[in-house]
Amino acid sequence: MSSPLSIAAIVGRPNVGKSTFFNRLIGRRSALVEKKPGITRDRNYGKAQYHGFEFIVIDTGGLEPVAESSLIEKMAMQVQLAVEEADCVLFVVNAQEGWTPADEDIFRKLVATERPLFVVVNKADNKRLENESMEFHQFGTEKIFPVSSEHNRGIEALLHKVNQQIPLQQKKTDSEKDLNNLENPVAVAVVGKPNAGKSSIVNALLRKERMIVDTISGTTRDSVDSLCVYQRKEVLLVDTAGIRRRGKVSQKIETFSIVSALRSIERSDVALLIIDAKEGITEQVLKIAGYVNERKKALIIVFNKWDLAKKEYNSKKEVENEILNKLNFISFAPLILVSAKSGQRVHQIFDLIFQVHKQYLRRVKTSDLNTMLQIIVNQHPPPSKSGRPTKVFYGNQVSVSPPTFVFMTNNPDKTNFAYERYIANQFRHHFGFEGTPLKFIWRKKKSTHGRKSSKSS
Repeated sequence: MSSPLSIAAIVGRPNVGKSTFFNRLIGRRSALVEKKPGITRDRNYGKAQYHGFEFIVIDTGGLEPVAESSLIEKMAMQVQLAVEEADCVLFVVNAQEGWTPADEDIFRKLVATERPLFVVVNKADNKRLENESMEFHQFGTEKIFPVSSEHNRGIEALLHKVNQQIPLQQKKTDSEKDLNNLENPVAVAVVGKPNAGKSSIVNALLRKERMIVDTISGTTRDSVDSLCVYQRKEVLLVDTAGIRRRGKVSQKIETFSIVSALRSIERSDVALLIIDAKEGITEQVLKIAGYVNERKKALIIVFNKWDLAKKEYNSKKEVENEILNKLNFISFAPLILVSAKSGQRVHQIFDLIFQVHKQYLRRVKTSDLNTMLQIIVNQHPPPSKSGRPTKVFYGNQVSVSPPTFVFMTNNPDKTNFAYERYIANQFRHHFGFEGTPLKFIWRKKKSTHGRKSSKSS
C-alpha cells in the first residue's frame, strides 16, 4: 500500500549503531541491539514523530561492500529495496571508528541512488567525538550530523534538517486519505519453529520478497512488521524469529529472539501458528501453541508445505484428527492447508484472519447469554460440594479480546477445567467464537454472611 507518510531508510555497515538509532527514533526498543555485528537482517519498519509530524523509519541489515555469501547478498538486496522505498537515506557511520574505506564505498553507492542523503555520525557521545566526526566531510557532503543514539544527542538537529528537505509530512492524496480512514489494522503474529516457512508465508501474502528467505534455520532473528491492505482492510503482519527448544538457545541473541517473538504475540490480535506439514506436530509446536494460548490470542493453524506432505496424509480429516489428538487445548482454532511455495490457498488466510478477529471482538447480549447459560447448566450441572448442588445464578460478558465472562455462583471453587471446556464448547456451538479463546471468571454471589471470592481461568 502507498503510505501518506515520508519514509527514511537507515543504512550502514554492521555494528555502527543503526538499530539503536532506529529504536531512538521510534521511541521504543523494537530492533534487537547487540554488540555482535549482523544482528539485523531484514527490513524493520517503525513510526517516528518529530514535533507532531509522523514519518516511517526502516532499519536495515548491515551492508557489506563485498558480498561473500548468499545470505549477505540477500541482506544487501533488502537494503536496496529499503532505499528504493525511501524518500531519504540516513547513512549511519561510527564516530568512534572514524572514516573507513568501506564507509566511502557505501556512500558512493548511495549517492548514485539520487535519494536525499544524510550522514549520521553515531556514537558521538562527547564533544571531542563530535569535533572529530567532521572528518566525514571528506565524503564531499555538508550533511554531516554527529549524534549519540544511546544518549539522545544531536537527534533534534538531524530531524530538523530532514524535515526541511523532505518534508516529513507529505500532502495526502485522495486515495491515501481513504486508506487512512480504514479501521485500525489487525495485528497478526506469525509464529512457529525455525524453518517452518513463516517468512515464505509472509512473502506469499505480500506477493513480494518482503522477508529474507534462506535455507539456514533461524534466518529471521528479529520480529519484523509489514503493513498491507486486503479488501480495504489493513493487516499488520509480524514475522517472528523461530522459537527454539530452550536447550538449543545457546546464544544471547537467540534468547533475545525468543523474547522478541513473545512480545510480538503479546501485541497481536491474531496468531498464525505455522507448522511444517512434513514434520507434523512436534513437541516444540506444542510449546509454541501453549505460548499463544496462555496469552489468550485468536489463533489459526497453518499447515505449510502441504504440496510436499499431502502424500503422507489421506485427507484433511486425518490432519484434523491429529490436531484434535495432540493440540486439543486449541481445538477452537481453524485449520488451513497451504503451500507458500506454490501459493495454494495462501490468500484464504486473510479471510480466516478477519473471521477469527471478528469473533475475538464478539459480544453476546446479556439476555441471550443467560438464556443459553441456564439451558447449559440444566443439561449438565456443575460439580457439587459435599452433596450440596453448585448453582450458577447468572453471567455477564465483561470484555472482548478475548471474550471474557463472569459467572455468579454459590461455589466458585468447585468449577474445574472439564466443566469450563463443556461451557466453552456449548458457547461455540450456539454463538460462534471460532478461532478465539474464551476466558471465564467465577465469582461467589454477594451475601450478607460472607465475603465475595472469585476464580478465573
